[in-house]
Amino acid sequence: MPSTATDVEFKRTSVRGGAAVLFGQGFGSVLQIGTTIILARLLSPTDYGIQSMVLSLTNFFSLFRDAGLSSAAVQCENLTNEQASTLFWINLALGASLMGLVCVASPALVIFYREPRLLWVTLASSSVFLFSSLSFQHHAMLDRALRFTTSAKIAVLSATIGAAVAIGMSALGYRYWALIVQNICIPLVDAAAVWIVMPWRPGAPRRGTGIRSMVRFGGFMSLNRLVVYLAYNSEKILLGRYWGAAALGLYGRAYQLANLPVQQLIDSVGSVAFPVLSRMQKDPERLRRSYMKFHSVVVSMMIPVVIACLVFADQIVGTILGPKWIGSAVVLRLLAPTVLVFAIVNPLQWLLKATGQFARSLKISFLLGPVVILGIVAGLRYGPPGVATGYSAAMLVLCVPLAAWAKYRTVVSTADYWDCIKWPMLSGAISGIAGWLFLVAFQHSLAPIALLALGVSLMCTIYVLVLFTLGQKEMYVDALRQLFQRSDPLSGQV
Repeated sequence: MPSTATDVEFKRTSVRGGAAVLFGQGFGSVLQIGTTIILARLLSPTDYGIQSMVLSLTNFFSLFRDAGLSSAAVQCENLTNEQASTLFWINLALGASLMGLVCVASPALVIFYREPRLLWVTLASSSVFLFSSLSFQHHAMLDRALRFTTSAKIAVLSATIGAAVAIGMSALGYRYWALIVQNICIPLVDAAAVWIVMPWRPGAPRRGTGIRSMVRFGGFMSLNRLVVYLAYNSEKILLGRYWGAAALGLYGRAYQLANLPVQQLIDSVGSVAFPVLSRMQKDPERLRRSYMKFHSVVVSMMIPVVIACLVFADQIVGTILGPKWIGSAVVLRLLAPTVLVFAIVNPLQWLLKATGQFARSLKISFLLGPVVILGIVAGLRYGPPGVATGYSAAMLVLCVPLAAWAKYRTVVSTADYWDCIKWPMLSGAISGIAGWLFLVAFQHSLAPIALLALGVSLMCTIYVLVLFTLGQKEMYVDALRQLFQRSDPLSGQV
């Protein structure tokens, strides 16, 4: 990692890297929305339901695909070439093993869902584990070198090719296979690209390289992912089992519309925040200031998305997915509180990971899992709307306890955390009321797409004006200043 750069250069590199990743994720979001608009008209809810059934298995095994070793490699202060090479071969062995496990489990998936079409699509989907394992350590090296722009370009390239493949196959009548092949293409292109742009090549694996602490870190990370996955995905498994592919397809599209923006934003900011915060773990004050800025960006950008889902759910679903998906609108609206909790709580994971507090993160997950699953089960009898209601209710109940526990005895105080979220939430409430009044006034006189475009534009304009009036302007102006000010790139060893 760079070790001689000044604080100013480091800040500029972080801001520019973050901007590049956000731009890449923004492009990816637009691309995915455009792809969804097209595919929703070419495919049926059943096609998406079959994909979701396969994902319930592959996403589960994905929790162990790198055993948390990529995060461990980034968090490590000094990583030798021997350690990096050993981690690469461990990842490759894990990828091949998971591919085999998915193949073995595919008949059980067919029996569980009572859907014979799942066999071959599951066998094909297993290849994503092998392709992904080839790129994990290279991506970790890019993150350690703070080459965020390069990572963003790779993500854009792989997403674009995957979308083109999905649309082409759908137009040719391949139905759910278009979605499956898209999921395979993305890690394949990603692996090829990262090997081209990252010149590091793994050597032979060696014993005694001192990776035991990293393996332990990765083990806690993997277990944490498992518990969170069971909590956040149990509703899809249960809906598919008891309500069938069509109901799961309707719920899955609504969940994607609600969760995709927040997840992409958290992932993109987190991909910059985690390496940057890891470098600051020995400097508490810099760590605190930097974390608060990262978290403020996420909350500020996600509040308008949550408000839009609450106010304009019918217009969003009708415009993006089309009339046959209108049943997803109520689910989208009911999931909006869950998205809000994700935005204000999930970034605390960056702080815990960067400071090596993986044990606390795991304990928090053990609290989260049972409560969320209980809420989902309570609403299961009412179908997708009942599940969405149970999910959101559980997340709202957990919001304050999770945030309080996560920040306890860290560099972030209660006052810091409250300062981070209070002004965006107040601005969101004011803009949400304005958006709702606009909807009531013009819902019968404007076409849905015009109502959506004008209503969201009005809401976002009011949100930004109120947010800047409340004193948040300087943070974003400073970020733009750092983004466009010229400076020498950071240099240093991996």
